Amino acid sequence: MKLHKPLLIFIVCCLFSTLTFAEKNPRKVYIDKYKELAILEMQRTGIPASITLAQGLLESGNGNSTLATKANNHFGIKCHDWTGPSIKIDDDRKNECFRKYKDPYQSYKDHSEFLTKRSRYEFLFKLKPTDYKGWARGLKKAGYATHPKYARMLIDIIEEEELYLFDSNTNRNQSSHHEKSKFEKSLGDLDLRLEVANGVHFIKVIKGDTFYNLEKNMGVSRAKLLKYNELPKDYVLSIDQILYFHKKRNKAARGYNFHLVKAGETLYDISQKYCVKLKRIRKFNGFSKKHEVSAGDRVYLRKR
Repeated sequence: MKLHKPLLIFIVCCLFSTLTFAEKNPRKVYIDKYKELAILEMQRTGIPASITLAQGLLESGNGNSTLATKANNHFGIKCHDWTGPSIKIDDDRKNECFRKYKDPYQSYKDHSEFLTKRSRYEFLFKLKPTDYKGWARGLKKAGYATHPKYARMLIDIIEEEELYLFDSNTNRNQSSHHEKSKFEKSLGDLDLRLEVANGVHFIKVIKGDTFYNLEKNMGVSRAKLLKYNELPKDYVLSIDQILYFHKKRNKAARGYNFHLVKAGETLYDISQKYCVKLKRIRKFNGFSKKHEVSAGDRVYLRKR
């Protein structure tokens, strides 16, 4: 069938318009750009990728908000106890302080940290990793946002964009090997070695790790690493030791009330294992600074 020229032009215009919309759909662009970050954080911390992406889309206005473009802050996290760079923006009140990051990945990592380090979000990690509805409602219940329909908005985004597909084990491996290798290479092996204990990120030291390399890759100074891990100023890193990138906690996570000492363990070893400050463990147990533990001793990690 021969098409008349005006009709042909109309069809071509419609097709072009549809393709242009698909290419420029800000949600799709954002998802394609940051889905690997969300999946990486899910594999590392257990936060569903669908939740991370939905929050990123909502809080950053699909990556186009002032916070996202000027501060790389994709999750609207305010300063609170933050000591890093910041930016002042009018929000609930005038000139509110928000965290500022050097790149989007730092924002994604800090979002994970924000949820894993605060006890009010602890109950969320007991949910099934595919329960995005439970996570959305839980975030609202825990006070992440004040909007009354916050949970519903997250669920709508997840379902409209089928973000729940990223939460399944099968979909985690759908990225091509080339894409994954390129992404992992851009982050560096150090980021992929990060683990979490008691809500705080750490690595196990391997051959080749130095304070200089850690500071360069993680942005945490040697002085802070020594302080966070309660180490002397002249300390030299040892292979397999646990090294935290933030302050240790004042008590162990729920369920870890005490530790039975094994042969060769020191109080410091126990402090690092459970990410609890050494002085707090001494206080829980009434130990002096010179006290040494023996195999079989019961060491309390929370207030008795």
